[in-house]
Amino acid sequence: MQNNATFSVKTILTGAQMLFVAFGALVLVPLLTGLDPSVALFTAGVGTLLFQVVTKGKVPIFLASSFAFIAPIIASVQMWGVPATMGGLMAAGGAYMLLALLVKFKGVATLHKILPPVVVGPVIMVIGLALAPVAVNMAMGKSGDGSIELIAYDKAIIISLFSLVVTLIFAVWGKGVYKLIPILAGVISGYVLSLVMGVVEFSSVNEASWLAVPNFTWPEFKWQAILFMVPVAIAPAIEHIGDMMAISQVTNKDFLKKPGLHRTLFGDGLATAAASMFGGPPNTTYSEVTGAVMLTKNFNPKVMMWTAIIAIVLAFVAKMGAGLQTIPVPVMGGIMILLFGSIAVVGLNTLVKSGDDLTAPRNLSIVALILVCGIGGMHIGGSQFSLEGVSLCAILGIVLNLVLPKAEPETD
Repeated sequence: MQNNATFSVKTILTGAQMLFVAFGALVLVPLLTGLDPSVALFTAGVGTLLFQVVTKGKVPIFLASSFAFIAPIIASVQMWGVPATMGGLMAAGGAYMLLALLVKFKGVATLHKILPPVVVGPVIMVIGLALAPVAVNMAMGKSGDGSIELIAYDKAIIISLFSLVVTLIFAVWGKGVYKLIPILAGVISGYVLSLVMGVVEFSSVNEASWLAVPNFTWPEFKWQAILFMVPVAIAPAIEHIGDMMAISQVTNKDFLKKPGLHRTLFGDGLATAAASMFGGPPNTTYSEVTGAVMLTKNFNPKVMMWTAIIAIVLAFVAKMGAGLQTIPVPVMGGIMILLFGSIAVVGLNTLVKSGDDLTAPRNLSIVALILVCGIGGMHIGGSQFSLEGVSLCAILGIVLNLVLPKAEPETD
């Protein structure tokens, strides 16, 4: 018998457990992109509550920091700053909502026609593989671009490999809830080793107060940042459909029909737009939490409301936010090697599951151009506006898919 009590101790504790499962991935994105992890906690909570309102509280899902936007955020911040990046991310959230309207009035088939696996798959691969140098540099104790040595190589490589190995052990051999927290396990173990090796700096924690308002950043709107960021919404929007199918299978309820994919997609977009209003990373549905729902058999959506409330409360614990920012670079670098490679594999799996013949000239051309332009660092434009990375790949893939003729079926 499912316990649906909103204020029961079991519901609240289960909500806290869900946040524990999502915590490692949630804070990793802001730490990698230079955003405030306390703000990310706050916006994950707010975004989840908005999603629950839009979907009428029917879907047991938690939304938090999206990995798909890591590379675009880093590039955008360097070119236009954090406020303009937030403006671009708000526009990306608007793109989600437009896709939701497309699904409502034209159906899911239209979305798959514009964004088939032959486009989405390699774009997701680019998201992971384009970040490979950043992960390797950080694993060796350097800044993401490799220009500065932050921690001596001999110490950094030990810490990063240890963090990676622990993450692998939990991901591959973990049972039950332990299998759902490989990132958190890797961060904690790597942090403990870093403490033993004396590479953690605590001055910021000592100076921080116990309670404080997170360092919110309000968005500014620059058309260059908006045009750069909007196409990035394509990949996570497609992944959203997969997440909704997964949670539907876990709960034996068809959420694609009720409350409807248009509502869940719109809620995801609204959560991303709301996050950017405060300076947080874009939100997306978390498959780790879906796994936890399957494990606990607690399908009560009210659990996720408590997960969101607890995340918002923790966002105001300034000591914790400062502590998260003391995590050494090699810890994150070691985990990122696996994480970014995993993203690339998700894209590869998208292609494999589609069953498309990748040796066919049309498909070969689309995949090849997306991969080389994305991983090779191709950019189009000048100092005022430049399309590159995931943004360029997404647009390139959509255009090629629309322009290149489909192969005529063979006749005997």
